[in-house]
Amino acid sequence: MGIQTSFQHRLIRFMASWIVSIAIGSGHLLANDAVERWNVLFILADDLGVHDVGCYGTDLIETPHIDRLAQTSLRFTQAYSPAPVCTPTRASIMTGKHPARLKMTIWSEGALEFPKDRMLSPAFSKADLPLEENTLAEHYQQAGYYTASIGKWHLGDAGHAPETQGFDANIGGNHWGAPTSFFFPYRGKRNNGEIRYVPHLEFGKPQEYLTDRLTDETLKVIGHAKSQQLPFFIMLNHYAPHTPIDCKEDDENYFQSKLQNHFKHQNCGYAAMIRSLDNSVGRLVDYLDKEKLLENTIIIFTSDNGGYIGQDPKRNSPVTSNWPLRSGKSSLYEGGLRVPLLIRWPKTASLGKTYAEPVVLTDLHPTLLASLPERNQTTSPSSPNQLDGINLQPAITQNTTLTREALYFHYPHYYHAPATTPCSAIRQGPWKLIHDYESDSNELYHLLEDPAEERNVAEKYPHVSQKLHAQLQSWLQKVEAEQPTRNKSK
Repeated sequence: MGIQTSFQHRLIRFMASWIVSIAIGSGHLLANDAVERWNVLFILADDLGVHDVGCYGTDLIETPHIDRLAQTSLRFTQAYSPAPVCTPTRASIMTGKHPARLKMTIWSEGALEFPKDRMLSPAFSKADLPLEENTLAEHYQQAGYYTASIGKWHLGDAGHAPETQGFDANIGGNHWGAPTSFFFPYRGKRNNGEIRYVPHLEFGKPQEYLTDRLTDETLKVIGHAKSQQLPFFIMLNHYAPHTPIDCKEDDENYFQSKLQNHFKHQNCGYAAMIRSLDNSVGRLVDYLDKEKLLENTIIIFTSDNGGYIGQDPKRNSPVTSNWPLRSGKSSLYEGGLRVPLLIRWPKTASLGKTYAEPVVLTDLHPTLLASLPERNQTTSPSSPNQLDGINLQPAITQNTTLTREALYFHYPHYYHAPATTPCSAIRQGPWKLIHDYESDSNELYHLLEDPAEERNVAEKYPHVSQKLHAQLQSWLQKVEAEQPTRNKSK
């Protein structure tokens, strides 16, 4: 009864704004309202590197459906995650604020348990997204949309679950970042004895696959919203291709048959997981098309950080390669931060084109917020100046080149694979500076001349290094970033 009442109230708000449009603006405002009230399908992969996708250049891996989506989307060729790990990126997307400003700079479990035997004590980080933050879901919910989070959440405990942050539905999300199995019943014991499970996915069948099931649930939600005559905002947060590398046997055998020694990607299980992810995208786009919703839906496809290059113990192989980019997940080198980003925006001239200027996923919050009709936004940021992202709509709809001062990154933590130490970074124009806190030293790279970050030119260009380091420090102070501290026992 409570859910039905919520639907009725939201439908009443939607119809009221529709009627007001007719009364105030006659046919003109009605037409604009029909165009502007777009659905949103946000597909967020987990640990998918930019070169794990066909249209960005890969070898073993195949993504024909994602590539087909790219042909009708704007493809960003220099998209960055705001953090090299999952939770901070997801929090940044939801709020439009940089992880350093949010005080969320490591994944949730890492905020609670961290190494105590290293040279530095990692910086403080919140494990839960604070309830006082205004999330995308809250904006859309209060504008009359049906909102759903499907799949990975990883932004807090039960008191900070999707239902507390503006989502009408939460299917498959909790405080954990990865399942123990991608096959039904999606639960099992980890090496440390902890039992994990993926909630709200009951009544499955043997050999049912998690990526497929989350897609099934998304199709149901789209159909449900349509039956209620409500626009929808859906975050489909796939767990794939995060470890464990757990895939369909036939798909792995297929990639094993095409594997060649010179390929940079050698993990056929990982390629198989991405095949299921790719099929999910194809099914969703085809369904939207069949239901005549495609041309009224914003579709975003991206990943939360760069590809994980640690070892897959089952196959005795690295999980992936971000070549020609350096390093991977957890690192502030390009391989840890660069992600695929496709945005399919209804009725634009940029479909099938590329955008080459650097953007960051934090930008997606103000971009989507700007798509809501202003009269339907019942909440707004308490201070727009606190939003660290910028609105990408001019680039999407008008092919306009956007300008910004710089991109900033702050990861004051340790990681195991690759072994990384606390650091911060700034990218401005072609220059990128990384400051390491253990050695209190800077690395400087010219990304246009050296995209693989092989040549540290800090000594060659000391004035550039000093300027960027000062700018980075000024920004860290401005956002009141938490810092690592010297471990007194070391």
